[in-house]
Amino acid sequence: MLPARHRLTERADFAATIRGRGTTRHGSRLLVVHARPAAHATATDARGPASRVGLVVSKAVGNAVVRTRVKRRLRAQAGEILPHLPPGTDLVVRANPAAAEASSAELGAAMRHCVRDLLVDEDI
Repeated sequence: MLPARHRLTERADFAATIRGRGTTRHGSRLLVVHARPAAHATATDARGPASRVGLVVSKAVGNAVVRTRVKRRLRAQAGEILPHLPPGTDLVVRANPAAAEASSAELGAAMRHCVRDLLVDEDI
């Protein structure tokens, strides 16, 4: 489970991360990752701006059971890469239909690959 400060929950934040100015994206067969740089950080506390992750898993991925399983796996993988993100970075991870058949390790590898390509100076 992602801590509350690391969750992207507002519709406007999702829209800004997916379609906003200065955002980038990278995709694979399993998922697409959209990144919004730290310059737009709004969620801050005593520890500084928080990196946040939002998940989009549509009905095209499968029924409710399959979607929930994919979200749970993506959340676990996102928790592992959060410490490696620059502070204040927002990510939206959109699952493609092929994610329904992927293992947790495959989803994690795809997510790390996409994030590594988006944030070239980070070692994830």
